[in-house]
Amino acid sequence: MENISLSHILTVTALNEWDWTSRIIFFSIALPGYLLTVVLNATLIMIIAFEKALHEPMYIFLCNLCVNDLCGTTGFYPRALVYLLTETNRISLEECIVQGLVIVVYAVGEFTNLSVMAVDRYIAICRPLHYHSIMSPFTVLCLVIFLWAFPCFASLLAILLAIKNPICRYDINKLFCENLSLVNLGCRQDISHGIFNGWMYISMSILIGLVLISYFKIILACRKSKVNQEKFFSTCTPHLISFLNYVACSYFDSSQTELRTKTLSHTFLSVIFLTVPPFINPLIYGIKLAPIRAKILYIFRSSRFKNM
Repeated sequence: MENISLSHILTVTALNEWDWTSRIIFFSIALPGYLLTVVLNATLIMIIAFEKALHEPMYIFLCNLCVNDLCGTTGFYPRALVYLLTETNRISLEECIVQGLVIVVYAVGEFTNLSVMAVDRYIAICRPLHYHSIMSPFTVLCLVIFLWAFPCFASLLAILLAIKNPICRYDINKLFCENLSLVNLGCRQDISHGIFNGWMYISMSILIGLVLISYFKIILACRKSKVNQEKFFSTCTPHLISFLNYVACSYFDSSQTELRTKTLSHTFLSVIFLTVPPFINPLIYGIKLAPIRAKILYIFRSSRFKNM
C-alpha cells in the first residue's frame, strides 16, 4: 500500500467566484452564528451537567447530542472563517485530514444520537413500567459508549481508506474537508471505497429505520392515551423535529455533492448540515422541554435580580 505524502498544500475552490464584499457579508453572519451556536449548546450541557434532577437517560443523551454538535461546528467554522478573510483559501493535507475526521464523527454521531434518543422515547412511552429496569445505568453507559465509539470508528476507517492512495489533484470543491473530498484527490479509487460506502449506507439505513419504527409504535400507543399524547408532544416533538431537520440538511449536502457545482447557492447548501442542526437543536429542546426551559428562565431571572 502506497500512502500519500503529508506535505501537500490543498486549495479550497468553493470560494473562487466570491468577491470581497460577499466574503465580508458572510463572515459577519457566520461569526455571530458560530458564537451563538457555541453558547446555546454549552448552556444546555452545563444545565444538564449541574442539575441533578436532569441526570436521566433522555437528558444524558441530549447532552451528548449537544457535545456532538459542538464537535461539528468547531470542526467547520474556524477554518471557514479564515477562508472568508483570506484570498489564498489553502489548507495543509494534515489539517484537511483532521477536519475530515472531526466532521465525519459529527455526521455519523448525529444519526447515532438521534436513533438512541428515539429508542429511549419508545421505551418511555410504550413500556413505561419497565423503563427504569431497561434503561439502567449500565445500559445508559453502554449506549453512550456506542454513541461515540461507532462514529469514531467509522470516521477513522473512512479517512484511512481515503488517504491510502497517492494524490494527483489538490483542489477541494467544498468549503470543508471530509472523506469524499480526500477520496477525490486520489490518483485512483478501488473497490474498498465502494465497500465502505455500502457498509455506511446499510448502517445509516438501520439507524434511520430504528427512528421510524420507534415513532410508528409511539404514534400507535398515543392514539388512545391522553397521557401518552402529552408525553409525545412534550418530549418527542423536539426530537422528531431535530431528526427531520438533520435528514433534510444531510440530503441537501449529498445532493450538492453529486452536482459538484461551485455557485454560491451550492456552497451554502453544502454546509447546511454543519450549521443549521447544531443551532436549531438547543433552541428546540430549550423551548419544548419544560425542566430545561424552567431552569433557563430561573437563571435569567436570578441574573436580573442581581443586576438590579
